[in-house]
Amino acid sequence: MAFAADEGPSATTLDMGLNALWILVAAILVLLMQGGFILLETGSTRMKNAGHVAGKTIFTVGLASLIYWAVGYGFAFGGDAGETLNKFIGMGNFFFDPSILAGEGESYPSTIFFVFQLAFAAVSLSIAWGGFAERAKLSVYLIFTVIFTAVIYPIIAHWIWGGGWLAADGSQDYAGSTVVHLTGAMAAFAATILLKPRIGKFNKDGSANEILGHNQVFTSLSVLILWVGWFGFNAGSAVSVGEGFFGYVAFTTQLGAAGGAVAALLISWLVKGKADIPTMLNGALAGLVAITASCAYVEPWAAVVIGLIAGVLVFLVAQFFEKVRVDDPISALSVHGAAGIWGTLANGFFATPKLVEQVGVGKAGLFYGGGGEQLWVQFESVVVCGAFAFAASFIVLWVVKQVIGLRVTEEQEIIGLDLSEHGNYGYPEAMKKAGNTTTSV
Repeated sequence: MAFAADEGPSATTLDMGLNALWILVAAILVLLMQGGFILLETGSTRMKNAGHVAGKTIFTVGLASLIYWAVGYGFAFGGDAGETLNKFIGMGNFFFDPSILAGEGESYPSTIFFVFQLAFAAVSLSIAWGGFAERAKLSVYLIFTVIFTAVIYPIIAHWIWGGGWLAADGSQDYAGSTVVHLTGAMAAFAATILLKPRIGKFNKDGSANEILGHNQVFTSLSVLILWVGWFGFNAGSAVSVGEGFFGYVAFTTQLGAAGGAVAALLISWLVKGKADIPTMLNGALAGLVAITASCAYVEPWAAVVIGLIAGVLVFLVAQFFEKVRVDDPISALSVHGAAGIWGTLANGFFATPKLVEQVGVGKAGLFYGGGGEQLWVQFESVVVCGAFAFAASFIVLWVVKQVIGLRVTEEQEIIGLDLSEHGNYGYPEAMKKAGNTTTSV
């Protein structure tokens, strides 16, 4: 009788608890994607740089966490800038000090949202590192982490997710094809231009040499880890359990990834005469990147089409960059850049009225009676955000290049960053001890 008389938790409290649990699980999945990035960059580059790749990833995620807590989150989601300034940048919540518990009427604690958004910022940063791979100084990683996490990424996040001017225009980027992936890719592009190609990548006549990654199993495992983590990335962006809409987002995410993997393998097989595994792996990632903006807005058949086009696009764009002598060791520009652009634009074609109403952002796409208005907004988002991310990153890195230099010496690059930057090898058993005959890697 006494127990029966006690009132249980309210429906609101239960909903908040379930939302908080799901968002935290999603944040953990996104953070674990860093393991995928470690294996992807390590496997796609040479053995002599393996320890450096793994170690600098952990270091930069740690540094990014501190910077995002201090200022990045405030610029992205702070709401105290005033009506006019808030269109361009957030203000407030610097050195973020959250409430311990969810407040009255809140759907989840602010702590949970911060951790989730921090994981997104770290992913965008790790994408940028593709343009630095095998030739940048460790000090450059430190400096760029601070600027990118404090200013560059938060400003773009604010424009689309934090109530900025692109949000007011109705920009549809559900989980970050532009905010996360294109931003990171444009930073990588700026780095590749300023750092120049790796030694031995291109010949004097302009032809390219293939510099193979040292472990294809690592790259395959990395794609699987990233693929699984993407369910936190996309489905977690629902930030609620509600009626289970996050399940639909996961469903379209899987279809987009599958389409990308299949199309990339088939196009490489058709063009090269052999089914290229690295191309197929990049196709899976490109499908995931492309469906990231549209996973909540499109029907299943459209998710497949988006993935298929992304798989073909990533192959063609990678070939293009090699022809114009841009050295992109982990294909960040084609996987995250080209596919990020396509995924963002895809909403302008495929967004359905029903799903637009469900999400509450923007309008239906061209193929569903919306005309070209939403397509224009998507195009605007891609151009403005891509240009800002590239220009800001280029200026920062150009200044750093003038002051301390970006690239290790030729001798250090040949030896490898494991030894030259850290004093030991990621694979010590595979190397000769100092003083013995060196082993070519």
